Amino acid sequence: MTTWSEKMLQVLRRMNNFYSPGSSRTTCLRFEVGGEQVGWVPSKVASILSTFPEVFNPPQGGAITLCQNLDSYGRRSDAVDSVLQSLRREGLLTVLKGWRDEVRILRHSTNVYGEIFHINGYCQGENGELRMWVGRRSMTKQTYPGKLDNLAAGGLAAGIGVKNTLIKECEEEACIPEDIAETARPVSTVSYTYEDEEGVFPESQFVFDLELPPEFKPKIGDGEVQEFYLYSMDKVKELLISDDFKPNCAMVVLDFLIRHSYIQPDTGLHQYIN
Repeated sequence: MTTWSEKMLQVLRRMNNFYSPGSSRTTCLRFEVGGEQVGWVPSKVASILSTFPEVFNPPQGGAITLCQNLDSYGRRSDAVDSVLQSLRREGLLTVLKGWRDEVRILRHSTNVYGEIFHINGYCQGENGELRMWVGRRSMTKQTYPGKLDNLAAGGLAAGIGVKNTLIKECEEEACIPEDIAETARPVSTVSYTYEDEEGVFPESQFVFDLELPPEFKPKIGDGEVQEFYLYSMDKVKELLISDDFKPNCAMVVLDFLIRHSYIQPDTGLHQYIN
């Protein structure tokens, strides 16, 4: 019989499959800007980018770089945006179909494609036991519709700080007032790189814990969540390894379980990943 830890390990491997045997890592090219790697380019995407010689240099030394005249943040951003808009119009990259024109910052310090924050929302019961708020994603979401998710989450747009984004998303998604949302504590970062038929995605999730008053109940806001549930930690642990939980969000909750000692070194995942 497959144990809980073995099933959880399968989720982790799935979300970090770029570093697993059989991935496209050996054929991918590094994407470098100013001498720093900021992402990966699959070979099939590299072929498409070669049709934009005014923006991208031919691959050299296992890397794709921007043309030398694109020597500022503004010029680089405008040039790459023009390429992406063209590719979306032509339908050459399916991943761009879901692009909502949001602008993100690439940082060489994190070397990730996407920076996202996730909030573990929880409260204490009368007996001191922790319970966690979990949201169910709307069926209209472009990715993982109807799956269980963290209390609130969001991508970090260019020019907007993490804290401001967090407060905004808490209000929009779960109707959490600012005076409660601003008490969220930054606790860790969960990073991984996964690939699927649409590309390679290095991501870094900034994890926050938000303890909510026992009497507070999140409400549906902008429609990205269809329902909220308050579960015991045992129930949450059970749901993490089911197909009902969005896998990268499961990693965020796993981090919470480890930090709050709901997973013990002798019986939990530690015996598989140490």
